[in-house]
Amino acid sequence: MTFARTLGLAAATAIAFGSAAWAETRVTYKSAKSTSSYYQMGVQLAEAMKAGTDGEINVTVEESQGSVQNVMEVRARGGDYVFTTPPALVGLAQGGKAMFEGKGDPAFDEIRALFPIPSLTMHFVMSEESGVTDFAGMEGKTILLGSGSFGAREGAKYLGLFGLEGKVKMADSELSNAVNALKNGQIDGFVTAGSYPAPNVIEAAASTGVNVISLTDDQVAQSKRTRLVIPAGTYAGQKSDIVTTSLPVVAYTTSKMDDETAYTLTKTYWENKGKMAGDAAWWAGVSTDMLSNITNKIHPGAVEYYKEIGAALSDAHM
Repeated sequence: MTFARTLGLAAATAIAFGSAAWAETRVTYKSAKSTSSYYQMGVQLAEAMKAGTDGEINVTVEESQGSVQNVMEVRARGGDYVFTTPPALVGLAQGGKAMFEGKGDPAFDEIRALFPIPSLTMHFVMSEESGVTDFAGMEGKTILLGSGSFGAREGAKYLGLFGLEGKVKMADSELSNAVNALKNGQIDGFVTAGSYPAPNVIEAAASTGVNVISLTDDQVAQSKRTRLVIPAGTYAGQKSDIVTTSLPVVAYTTSKMDDETAYTLTKTYWENKGKMAGDAAWWAGVSTDMLSNITNKIHPGAVEYYKEIGAALSDAHM
């Protein structure tokens, strides 16, 4: 081989490696409404991915009208699509049930999980002044549920399950007014669902003092939701753990995403979760134990990472 040819090959190799080093993988992350905590999480996650991969992965956060839309868009998206939704909704889509009845699509069978994010956590918040510390004590009190949200629907369901239907006064106001209404004594409590610690509960606990109602094991079983414990000290004045329920939420992609990208996204997420928790406490509640909440298949690239760290996986994940 001539010197000139050797030099040419070396130059070509250097260019190839240089291009690889500067290659950028673009990912679209579709989350929730821009006013929600889940959109804020998406922004944090995008920043963590950029920092954790030295800019090799660039995540663009897209606003969404909700989890159903996120799942439906799988039909038209490519391998760069990541979205958030409860695992149960993926199961409904794959089975063509409920809101997906008559809207089935083979693309739904290609949905694959990457990692859990903070769960939608139920909070039944009562003012200290009301003296209410359990569900029975809510009888005759004025409660704000809001309307149209998961928390409002779930809250109404629990009132019915636990014998309070028609026995509490329902405040006619938006949930965004809950903290002020509690301060002014217009309501005795409110129900909200969001990742914990929830900003409106933090504000209420710090400004007026609240009791966040804990559920019994029997009540958790009746709800048919996932049990979750909010550790003592999460909110001002909270001296003991709060047992409540949650709806797990997971970041998904599809089998169109290559294994390397799925692996890198998953690895970078877990390695930067502690740093994200330093900026927003809701990340602190996420652990690999929550992989058990994923009832669907996990992307092979993510599986590779979980096997490396010894995380527990089930046959359903493969």
